[in-house]
Amino acid sequence: MTLQFSNLRILTMKKNGQTLLAVAALLVALGGCSASGGGKSTGEYIDDATISTRVKARLIEDDQVKAREVTVETYRGVVQLSGFVSSEAEAARAVERARSVPGVTGVKNDIRIKPAP
Repeated sequence: MTLQFSNLRILTMKKNGQTLLAVAALLVALGGCSASGGGKSTGEYIDDATISTRVKARLIEDDQVKAREVTVETYRGVVQLSGFVSSEAEAARAVERARSVPGVTGVKNDIRIKPAP
């Protein structure tokens, strides 16, 4: 009897393992084409995060732009810049630097100029 019970247990474990494997494969397949939020695929989300990081890096490298005062967000390749800077020239330079990043399809400039004290 112990041998028969043992064989039954092994068969049950194999079946559960196959079911688990099938569920995992389905989740992976659906994850590649499911929306991560806002209708973006996982790939688009990663691309947008990469673009945002590269734009922010370009702003940090530029002595004419105070990068910590500019927020960068990207949605499907369109970069939105926002925040407060000291001059119109600084805002224009931030837009120029954002446009120079590969993968950027557009730039929405919501940067505001700080009022004079």
